[in-house]
Parts: sequence; structure tokens; C-alpha cells
Amino acid sequence: MNKINAPSQYHKNILCIIISVLFFSCTSNSKRKKTLDLNFGQPNYEYIIKNDKFIDDNKNLLPGSFISLSKGNTYYEIANSNSNYPAIILIHGFSVPSYIWEPTFQEAKKLGFKVIRFDLYGRGYSQNPDVNYTDELFADQSWELLDSLSVNNVVLIGLSNGGRVISKMASIFPNRIDKLIYVSSNGFKDIKELDDKSVNKEEVTSFIKNYKSLSESQKNDFKDPNQFRDWVLKYSELQKYKGFARALISTQKNHVSLDNLHKEIAQTNIEIFTLWGKYDKVVVFDEIQEKINKVFPNRKDFFFKNAGHLPQMESRNEFNNVLFNNILKFTKEQKK
Repeated sequence: MNKINAPSQYHKNILCIIISVLFFSCTSNSKRKKTLDLNFGQPNYEYIIKNDKFIDDNKNLLPGSFISLSKGNTYYEIANSNSNYPAIILIHGFSVPSYIWEPTFQEAKKLGFKVIRFDLYGRGYSQNPDVNYTDELFADQSWELLDSLSVNNVVLIGLSNGGRVISKMASIFPNRIDKLIYVSSNGFKDIKELDDKSVNKEEVTSFIKNYKSLSESQKNDFKDPNQFRDWVLKYSELQKYKGFARALISTQKNHVSLDNLHKEIAQTNIEIFTLWGKYDKVVVFDEIQEKINKVFPNRKDFFFKNAGHLPQMESRNEFNNVLFNNILKFTKEQKK
């Protein structure tokens, strides 16, 4: 009979490692299951709350600043704050926050303009208050921020849903606005106003279950999405914040027609411009051109032949040339 030797220290160590791995695996699976249950079956969605601790953890890591406004904390960036040029205010669109203005912001900064970009409520680093996300909410947030920064006369540039915001801002303080610049704006579409604008838990849960496809759909903003390979991943980071889904649903439900408001704006002395990508599949210019012609017959149009919904990114050089060397070329000489 062969003699069975006692296990060596080496084999004892291997056995301990195997037992530890098995234990850790079981524990991790248990914790992972609990995480999935808490997030409606979807991992890594809506688990970060943008509270005071969130601000404390991030305020020294970000290039901008936080300010407490009446409906919640707002994240913003400002450059050339002492400049005498009229302030350029960049308002982002429906869901992607202020980083979407990166090429424009940096160019304005380089040229010496006072320029401000910020995250609207429910987006990016700004707070997600439990309110109705209306055009008025965003316009009030914008003016409150500008008042806090002692900014008076402005050039407003609104991208996509941001076009709705700058229209509402113009209806509140038209005398403070030099120019309205609409970029791929969805504010000219025909709107059927909803009677029930509330958002229930079931709607939020269903929306979150479609987060992956929502991220993938962001590619539709570009004529050539291959230029922006990290765009989907970057968008998925936004879905980590608690309340993001509710903010988007509420914004969509609270859309109302801006036709009458636009007619009032047309009676002011505000210069109006529309900028569009020729390959915009999100807000197709040809489908709303007749409406724009009616409400803003004296506007000036600019089109970008190699861009989709986001010309300020996809055709950044051409966009910046149009904006700073054409639309704003005289503005730089105006000291305000």
C-alpha cells in the first residue's frame, strides 16, 4: 500500500486560496443580486444622489463651480468674467449637459468673450429637484444664475431643447438680450399639450429599463458617429444619477406650443439666427421651415453641410467661424 503523505504547506496555502475565492464569489453574487433588485433589474443606474455630500466630493475635482439657487444646486463654468464683451450664454439640449458645448466654450474663452455654460436642473452635475420640468423652470434657473453672477446683457445660444429655453428667457427679459441663436432647435415643432403632465413610478421604471437603447440612440445626433466613439459611454454616465429619468419624462410632458411667444419675440429688436446641420435627423429643418418662416421671417440662416444634430461638435471649426467671425464679429466691439 502506498503511503499517503501529509499535505505540504504549499498545498495548504492553495486550499486556503480556493476556499477564499469561492467564499468571495458567493458573497459578491449575493451583493450583486441585491444591487440589481434595488435598480429595477438594471445594474449601475440611478444610484448616485446629487446632495450636499455629492457637491463636497466633486467641487474640487471639476473645473466649474456650484451655486445654490431657488430650486436646487446648479453647476456652471464661466470664463473671462471681467471681460467687457457681451456675455455668451450656452444652453444645452434635452438630456446631454453643458459638456456638449466644449468646442464653443473653449473658442469663446480663447477669444476673450465672457462665456457661461451650465447644467440645467435634472442634467449633469446640477440637482434633480422633484418639480415639474417646464420651460419656465429652466428660464428662471438661467436668469437666477445670471443675476447671481451680475451678468446683464447677453447673447443666448440654445441647442435643440435649449432653443425652447432661450425663447422663454426672451419673453421674460427681452431688453437684456442682444441676440438669440437657435441651433437645431426643437422649439418650432407643432405641440399637442398634454392634460396629465404628472410622472408616476411605473413610467420611470419603464424608462430606466430602456436606458441602454437610449444611450445607443445618441449616435443618431451625428452624421458620422464614428468620430465620437466614446459618446455612448459618456452618456451612460449620466444615467447613474437618481432622478434623471423622471427629469427627462417630465420635460417632454411639459412641452407646450411656443408659436405665440415667438411672434412676440419677433416684434422686439433682438437679432435672430438659426443654425442647422444638413443631416439633422432629430429636428429636420425642412419639416419646420414653413413654421420658422412665419414666426421669424427676418432671421438669418446658416447651414453646415457635413453635420447632423450637433454642428457645434461635428463641424466645430466651421461652426466657430460662423459664430465668432460672422454673427458676433461686431459684438466684440460693443463694450457693455
